[in-house]
Amino acid sequence: MGQLVGEILGDRYELLRELGSHPGRRTYLALDRRRYEPVVLKLLLFGGGMTWEDFKLFEREAAVLQTLDHPAIPRYLDYFEINTPDLKGFALVQTYIEAKSLATWQVEGRVFSEEDLRLLADRLLDILIYLHSRQPPVIHRDIKPTNILLGDRSGHDLGQVYLVDFGAVQTAIAGNTRTVVGTYGYMPPEQFGGKTLPASDLYALGMTLIHLATGTPPAELPQKELRVQFQPLVSLSPPFVRWLEKMVAPALEERFDSATAARQALKQLEDAPASLSLTTTDSPYGCRLRVQETPQRLLVRIPPLGFHPGLFFLIPFALGWNAFLVVWYSLAISSGFWLMAVFAIGHLAVGLSLIGTILYTLLGWQVLTVTAKEVRFQEHILGLCWHPPKVLPLDVIDHIEFQPRHIRRSREGDREEVPSKLVIRAGSQAIELVESSVYLTPRDLEWLAYTLGRYVGRQVIQPS
Repeated sequence: MGQLVGEILGDRYELLRELGSHPGRRTYLALDRRRYEPVVLKLLLFGGGMTWEDFKLFEREAAVLQTLDHPAIPRYLDYFEINTPDLKGFALVQTYIEAKSLATWQVEGRVFSEEDLRLLADRLLDILIYLHSRQPPVIHRDIKPTNILLGDRSGHDLGQVYLVDFGAVQTAIAGNTRTVVGTYGYMPPEQFGGKTLPASDLYALGMTLIHLATGTPPAELPQKELRVQFQPLVSLSPPFVRWLEKMVAPALEERFDSATAARQALKQLEDAPASLSLTTTDSPYGCRLRVQETPQRLLVRIPPLGFHPGLFFLIPFALGWNAFLVVWYSLAISSGFWLMAVFAIGHLAVGLSLIGTILYTLLGWQVLTVTAKEVRFQEHILGLCWHPPKVLPLDVIDHIEFQPRHIRRSREGDREEVPSKLVIRAGSQAIELVESSVYLTPRDLEWLAYTLGRYVGRQVIQPS
């Protein structure tokens, strides 16, 4: 077909510069010689690899664009057949938007802050709300950095955001298609099977934001059970990370069901003051853990057990035992029996440990605190440390480990039950929380393991 720059198509559109090229399709910046304004011409040319599916998609793009009217979407201008001795095909004309794609901004070294990503998400969700609310809903199916344009930054503003290239567009009424359309890495699992829903665009948007945050294309990020593992590569607030996780959940039922729901959830993140404590509500029924969560920290508290029937016997015994030893010690000292006094002191230590156990049962708290720098575990009674705190730097924690309850063989060959355990390991150091029938159940520990893993962006493993 040769070089088309300089050609005049439709008796009015002079091709100035090629913007993109795919088999059978070319996109040009052109001059509308009647209005003397720049436009974009998308050409579908016979030969050069064009297929019948390409033709259907091209016609659908033209038909859909005629129905759209949104300032952040290119406007349909014209559609005509090309029939010259050298060219056969069709042309779609749309308004030209003078802005660079997100992919170009990345290549030029622009770094997107969390505030930028939130603003970008909000404006793209506004576009998707418009598209998905059409009758029938319009699904873009190919949201990615090259198809999102961003104008120059104006002061503190992100810049104007546009969604372009509706070449893969589908209306919900069209139903499923056996042709897979989209870009690998940005496509949700259901799209590989030819099924697309409004939530499919949310997945692609989420992956686009993750690409901007990590600097790595989604197809190159590690995955586990179809979930992209981006958390260790970003420095984003935990609430925003969890919002992104929900956007790119592989299962449809775990994803936001609409762009409106996704935008409302994003708005709640913006409206919540940094000092506001958000108590989690998805803890297991009957769980004794008290969890408070802010962008700055995750606070997990295990309250004291309080009074229980076993203390009916332990408290009188401990008081009587210690009173007896104090009297014994006093009599031994006054009588000069030093050996008996030393013997009494040794047994008094046991009695005092019983008193400590009673106080810890009634008043002792276990507290796990996670900040941007460290994980700290401590036990205290009335604000006084019961044991020295354990502190692990957050950046050296590789993963969170949950060990389910299991049976093992002892050295003597006997079967013994090993309680479940939560382990936060950093090199040779570790913080361990062990199952207890009165404090923590296996379900509590497993839920806490995944809550911690999600908050700090670490993988949770379960040894087999």
